[in-house]
Amino acid sequence: MAHLRAHTVLMRILLVEDQPKLARLLRKGLLEEGVTADLAATGLDGVWLATEHPYDVVVLDVMLPDVDGLEVCRRIRAVDDGTPILMLTALGAVPDRVAGLGAGADDYLVKPFAFDELLARLRALARRGVVRRSDELAVGDLRLDLAGHVVHRGTTEVTLTAQEFALLEAMARRPGEVLSRERLLHLAWDLAYEPRSNVVDVCVKGLRDRIDRPFGRRSLQTVRGLGYRLVEDAP
Repeated sequence: MAHLRAHTVLMRILLVEDQPKLARLLRKGLLEEGVTADLAATGLDGVWLATEHPYDVVVLDVMLPDVDGLEVCRRIRAVDDGTPILMLTALGAVPDRVAGLGAGADDYLVKPFAFDELLARLRALARRGVVRRSDELAVGDLRLDLAGHVVHRGTTEVTLTAQEFALLEAMARRPGEVLSRERLLHLAWDLAYEPRSNVVDVCVKGLRDRIDRPFGRRSLQTVRGLGYRLVEDAP
């Protein structure tokens, strides 16, 4: 059965990774799950393959021997604003994750990671399909200006802290998706925070006090036992 599954291609990705052993192990595991992975060991090869061939997702390591992953991401986005890009990195600080998203990445995974988590991220990104990127995210009448770090609810500007903006951006990039506290910590905070910390809950409360309650909305929802999600909520 595993032999048959390995030949049922459900997704095609590009893996830009300069560690040969890791790349081979990932490709083998992905193939068993129906995911075909083309490999590129350098940033320039990754740019060429990503812009010449269609992929469901590009998996891109930040640390590459020639051109770093952030620059590779920018070059891909210059000609392709739709294919989802998942960044891989050993760097865990918030500025590095923000830089990756600013360069055009859709999601971020820090090494070392569990294979099942990588697979889940790939499937989620592939389901989203090709979506044109812009400097603005919108969920209903809630709009985020990513370049100016400005948020509007309808025509009203909403003032947020830098951390609240980072959390809101992480959720606005995944509208309707239930995100666990651990996932939100990973996306919007430094990894030094303990998963048991209530920092996410505190920040969510602050966001609700700014983007929902003054406007009579309930767009930032709690999913009991699972986490939070951001949804469109009409006045």
